[in-house]
Order: sequence, then structure tokens, then C-alpha cells
Amino acid sequence: MKTLDSAQLDRICEQQVFSLPYFRAMLRAVEQRFYAEMEMPRPILDLGAGDGHFAQALFGVEPQLFGLDPWREPLEEARERGVYGLLVQANGARIPFAPGQFATAISNSVLEHIPEVEPVLEAVCTQLRPGGQFLFAVPNQRFRTDLWGMQVLRKLGFSRLAQAYQRFFNKIARHVNLDGPEVWKKRLMEAGFGDVQYFHYFPLKALHVLERGHLGGLPNLLARKLFGKWVLWPSRLNPHLRFSAVRRLIEMPFYEEGTCTFYIATRTE
Repeated sequence: MKTLDSAQLDRICEQQVFSLPYFRAMLRAVEQRFYAEMEMPRPILDLGAGDGHFAQALFGVEPQLFGLDPWREPLEEARERGVYGLLVQANGARIPFAPGQFATAISNSVLEHIPEVEPVLEAVCTQLRPGGQFLFAVPNQRFRTDLWGMQVLRKLGFSRLAQAYQRFFNKIARHVNLDGPEVWKKRLMEAGFGDVQYFHYFPLKALHVLERGHLGGLPNLLARKLFGKWVLWPSRLNPHLRFSAVRRLIEMPFYEEGTCTFYIATRTE
């Protein structure tokens, strides 16, 4: 793994905070740090490329980066960014490349949204060369058990309403797979990966900020609809969240009781 210096960590914070709603930026900044520290041999498959913002922040321009996503509109935006060597609209379970073509595969905050994720994992494994690694980040089971709204409702004695809130929050977030490492390891091993490592990140306090931020981020959504940008005036003086708070979060990103998990799965054959 690489070691990032203070200036690089500052830059990561700026890339995310200056471009995304604050509640999303704080999570993406932590995740960008993890990928930036990893050795990622080329060529790289980006499963769930989306609009390309995360890849642009992480790689800049990378000719050996191949992006795949099932949705046309975000791919058009990704194409305008000029990050990828190639972009393809396709389903993750039917990746249209030759088997064993990639040395690395990445997928950031994507797999939790896919109802039938097992065929996707199998397809990614097939695309990797022996020794190739699949790096991905997903929220874990704490998004079902430890949401701020749930805690408040439980304290007020509304247990059934707390469960209803949980279902509503994860429905609007389109979360399907909110599972712990034992579930993901089983899926990955059955898909053909021979070694799986992981670590947790994003503390409960940060999850609660992110959760409440969905309401505070409404002005960002309006700016996006009207002007095509989430943030109109990039600045460290964010009225919702101090830049220094995001900086501290990526300075010490590992939390044993974290609400998200980063996986490193290796194809060993």
C-alpha cells in the first residue's frame, strides 16, 4: 500500500467537498483515500462507473481504465469528463470483455444496490487474471440497525415506527445488500475468489451526519437540477460541515465498529 502525505489528503477532501453535497462528500473522501493507497495494476475495470466523478477524482485521466454501467445518462456525463479509456453500457452480470483481461477491478458503493449480486461477482472474477484483485466498498448491516432516526424513535417507545423508518430510508437509498463480512465472504468465495480481506470504516457518528444530511442537501439537489452542479460555490467554509471534520475523518479512517466495509478479494487461480 502507498502512504499519502498531508497535501494529498487535503486534495482528496477538496475534490469531494467542492463537488458533492457535504453528507456524500465526507463518505466519498474516506473511500477515495482507500483506493488511492492501493496498488492497482492496469488495466482496471470500474464496475458501476456512474457519472465518472469518483474516477476523475481518483485517477484524473486513465487510458487503461474501462468503465461499465447499465444506465445511459450517467455514462454520457462520464464520457464528457474524459477519464476512461473506454466506457460501455452493459449489465454487470454480462461484462462484454474477454475473460482474464483485467489486472484489477473496482466498484465503489455499487454492489449494495444490485438485487441479484452473485452473478455479478462471478462475472468480475472471470474478468480478472489469476492474482487480480477486486476492490470494493459497501455499507454494511449497521445501515439496518443503527440509523439515527431509529435510535430516536426507539427512545420514544416507537419500535414499530423505528423499523418502518429503517425500511423507508434504505428504500430511498436503494439499498438491497446490507450485509456483514460473513455474507460477503461467502458470496465472493462461491464466485471464485480464493482470498478475501476486509476492514470497516465510517463511524456511527458520521453515519448519523450523513443520514440527517439528506434533508440538508436539498439546496444541492436544486443547484444540480438548475445549473448542473451539486456545489455552486466551492469553499472550505461549508455551512453544514466543517472542512476540518472531513479532514479528521480521513486522517483516521478505520473503525472496528464502522458502518461501511472495504473488501479486497483476490482471484487465486
